[in-house]
Order: sequence, then structure tokens, then C-alpha cells
Amino acid sequence: MISALILVPTLAGLLAFLVRSNRLRRALLLCAATAHFGLTVWSWLSEPSEVLGGWLWLDAPGRLFLGITSILFLAVALYTVGYLDRERNINHRDLQERTEFLNAPEKVFTGSLLFFLSTMTLVTTSQNFGLLWVAIEATTLASAPLIYFHRQRRSLEATWKYLLICSVGIALALLGTFFLAVAATNSGAEASLQLSDLTREAASFNIPWLHAAFIFLLVGYGAKMGLAPLHTWLPDAHSEAPSVISALLSGALLNCAFLGILRAHQVCVAGGQAPFSQELLLVFGILSMAVAAVFIMGQTDYKRMLAYSSVEHMGILALGVGLGGAGVFGSLLHAVSHSLTKAMLFLVAGNILAAYGSKMVADVNGLAKKLPISGTLWLAGFFAIVGLPPFGLFLSEFAILKAGLDQGAILTMVIYLTLLSFVFIGIITAALRMTQGAPDTEISAEPKSSVVAPIILLSIVLLLGLHVPSFLNDALQAAALAIGG
Repeated sequence: MISALILVPTLAGLLAFLVRSNRLRRALLLCAATAHFGLTVWSWLSEPSEVLGGWLWLDAPGRLFLGITSILFLAVALYTVGYLDRERNINHRDLQERTEFLNAPEKVFTGSLLFFLSTMTLVTTSQNFGLLWVAIEATTLASAPLIYFHRQRRSLEATWKYLLICSVGIALALLGTFFLAVAATNSGAEASLQLSDLTREAASFNIPWLHAAFIFLLVGYGAKMGLAPLHTWLPDAHSEAPSVISALLSGALLNCAFLGILRAHQVCVAGGQAPFSQELLLVFGILSMAVAAVFIMGQTDYKRMLAYSSVEHMGILALGVGLGGAGVFGSLLHAVSHSLTKAMLFLVAGNILAAYGSKMVADVNGLAKKLPISGTLWLAGFFAIVGLPPFGLFLSEFAILKAGLDQGAILTMVIYLTLLSFVFIGIITAALRMTQGAPDTEISAEPKSSVVAPIILLSIVLLLGLHVPSFLNDALQAAALAIGG
């Protein structure tokens, strides 16, 4: 099953480069996404066996993030069918030069998109720190052509910054992996770097080297996750990439880097060093939320605003794990709700960009009248992303708040609520400005393919705010326990 999860999108990606018809290529994308989702559901129903001597396996955290990735990719595949045709007709008023989208080969887009799914799947199934490092680096290589797909100056700059900063981060993570092997010297686990071996022998590790390993892994994978201060690639990449790619970058890719940090935290917990790793996660979490709050206030580009919102929510994830206990459960629940909500918002942003031809907040007026469905989804999505009830993010943010208060972290929770308030003001101000008023042009027809996937994603987030299904609650608890919550 695990082999199939990785090989299906890989083989489909190779086939996408050989198929000549765009229609067949899009059908291939849908079939691969559906097959991957079916295999993912199967993996939730029956535990798959180990592959390659335990290098590949699905534990509770990996299964959770695999589920998120597969759902989002299926939604993106459904949206992409009509998106590629609409994207070619966009008149980008906010770009200085005309996009060269018409010259961009669709086979590169489809093939890279499927390879991207394959590499993210490899991340979730990797049980070896060396293989995990290779998989996370592979997600960078697979997604870079997708960010550059518009082939104009700003997308080139965003791709270059993405490759540069993430390469620096991945280099630091490689050093962290080496330090982890040094910390495991004389324990018998340094030769394998298997997660199970490391957690079993962690009590006998060299503590200074273990601390150094976690710092480098946190900073290295934190750069890919979008934690401040190495977050600067994220606003450019999310803003300049096609909206379907922005949805996957924010909703799935950031989770892959987060999983890498969680793996390192698991080793620290097993070695009795949970307070050390938790303190660092708290610091990076608060810092990321603060940086995001500053840049969201008064933001004029709505896609960049969504990108900085991702920086904020990555900070919330780190903060929840840093609190420990019930905070880990809240963090994982938040990862689920944030991924679905942010992907939905980026897909709707693609509809807005197609209708208005601009990413500037000031150029979008009367959205609720011009695009009634997308306008409603846009406003509801913003209510969800800032944590208002009855959406799932309210429940997860409240769970993190309760965990902090129960532990007596009053000052941390005051800062947490203050930063959430600043973000709320910045985001809601922009959302209301875009949806209200009268549009400059007549009401536009919205193809079903452009709204079906966002409606499904938002409905799930709404349901999560009303009731967490027992199967998901069990999965979250199992993942939290594995991480040390």
C-alpha cells in the first residue's frame, strides 16, 4: 500500500510528460488524485505493513498528514480542470509585463504537480531521518517549476528566493541530522537513524549534541515551514504561484516541514529533553505570529495577506506543540482546519484574480455582487481563518488557549490573544473592503469547476467546528501521544 501511494503519482507524472493531449493529461491528473485518495482511505482503515525494512511506514502523525495532503490534492485536481483554461485569459493589471502563460507547457505543470504529490507522500511515510531529509528536499525541487509557471520577472524572483532560502534551510537540517547521529554514538542507533531506534535509545544520547541537533533541525525545517525569521520566501512564492499551487504550498507543503520538526521533537521527548525543545518551539511560534501580525496590518495584496496568514498559523502550530500536553492535540487539530481553510481561500483567490485581473485589495470592489458564490466563500473563509465560531479553527485555537491557561502560561496566552486580535483586524478589514460596494463591471458567471472544491473544503471546516468525528478524534489523539502530548 505504501509503495502504491508513492508510485501512483510518480508514474502518472512520468506519463504526463509523454501524453500529447492536454485533455488526457487533465484526466490523468484526476485519476491519479482519486487513486491516491482511495489508497489513503485504505491506509486509515487497515494499517499498512513496513517497506524497505521499516524505512517507509505510516505511524499516527504520518497518517494524519498524509490524509490532509491527499484530500487537498484531490480538491486541487478538481479545481485545476477548469482553472488552466481560465488562467490563460487573465489580464493581469497589476503586473508590469504581460505574463507568458500561453507559452508555458501544461505537461510541465501537470507532471511537476504529480511529482509534488509523490514527494509529499514520501515525507509522510519516511521513518528514517536521512530519507526524511531527502524527501523534504525533493518537495522543493518538484514545486519550484510550479512557482515559476507564469514565467515572468516576479515569478522568477519568487522561485529564486524559494530555492535559495529553502536550500539554506535544508543544509542546516542536514547538519542537524549529522549532529543527531553524533548524539546517538555508542547507543547503537547512529547507524540506522531510524525513528524507532532513536526514540528507543534516546535516554542514552549525548545531551549537548542532541540539543544542537534539534536547534539545526528546527531552524532548517522551520525555514521550509515558514517560521520567522527564515519565512521570507513564503509571501513571494505564495503570491506569485498559480492559485492552485498556492493552495498546496500553504495547505500541504508547510505541513511536511512541520512533520520533520515533530520527528525531531519526538526524539527529544524520548530522551527526556522535552522542556528544551518546547521552549524553542514557543519562542519561534510567538515570533512568527508577531511578524505575521505586523505585515498583515495594512496589506494591499490579498494573496500576500493569505501568505502572511500562513506564517501566523505556522506559529500557532509551533506554539501548541511548545505548550505540550493538550496543546499538542490542539496544534494537530489546527493543522487540519488551517490546511483546508487556507487551500479553500487560495482557490477562491484564483476566481477573484480571473474576474478582476488584479491581486490588489484596492482593485477588488463589490465582490459579493460580481461573484456571489466566490464572494460568500471569501468572506466565510476569512471568518474561519481568523478563528471565529462555528468553524474548526475556533475550536483548535481555543484548545491551545485552554492548554496554556491550564499550565499557568498566562503571559504567553496574553501575547497569543493579542497577536490574534491584530491579525483579526488586518484580515477582516481587507475582506470587508473587497466584498462590499458596487462592482465596476457586471456580474460574472462562475463555472461549477471553480466553486465545487472550495465549497467542499469550507463545509468540512464548518463541520469540524461543530463536531470532530470519532475517527478523526482518535487519529489526533494517537498522533498527539506519539509526539509527546
